[in-house]
Amino acid sequence: MADAPTTDISVSAINPGLTPRMLNHAAWVTHDVEKTADFYTRIMGMALASTVYDDSVPSTGDAFPYFHIFFRMQDGSTIAFFEAPGLPERPEPSHPAYDIFDHIALEARDRSEVDQWHAWLVSNGVDVIGPTDHKGLIYSIYFHDPNGLRLEITTPLDAEWNRHSERAAADLKMWCDAKKQALAENRDVPAALVDLIRETRKRYEEKR
Repeated sequence: MADAPTTDISVSAINPGLTPRMLNHAAWVTHDVEKTADFYTRIMGMALASTVYDDSVPSTGDAFPYFHIFFRMQDGSTIAFFEAPGLPERPEPSHPAYDIFDHIALEARDRSEVDQWHAWLVSNGVDVIGPTDHKGLIYSIYFHDPNGLRLEITTPLDAEWNRHSERAAADLKMWCDAKKQALAENRDVPAALVDLIRETRKRYEEKR
């Protein structure tokens, strides 16, 4: 693969007002585009939106054939996949957290619809975790697609769930400061963060 381009952006630079309008697509590798298409159209109810295929990658010039497929959701955003025959299987992650935290969340109308998704997926032999109430913020279930990609069906329980910017900034600073302090004091960073979480959990839950 060609080296990724680098951009020299000063950490003190101020964004000139550029914010993405919406999610256009998120893309992953598939080793079986036919099985993937069946899952996202039949099980997930998405429309087969578009396809692209070529014998080389336009953005880098890498010379391997691929088939690129897109599946459309209600708002027009898409999930996409690349099948490139001959690719080796993805290596096992070095820690279980990678399989848990790396995922994409898809929004449902309300709690009832999340529960309907749960019943539908289970009836099709899909293993489902949940539903889970995330501290009154969102209500979710979790499962995997045929490629091992972890998916979430979720609905907000807090109408302002993605508008808590001031609180989020304070939480981010608290977390980063705790890591820096632990390093300065030669403490175990995960242990220090567990202490922080336990000290602030009650206050955090009350604020939520």
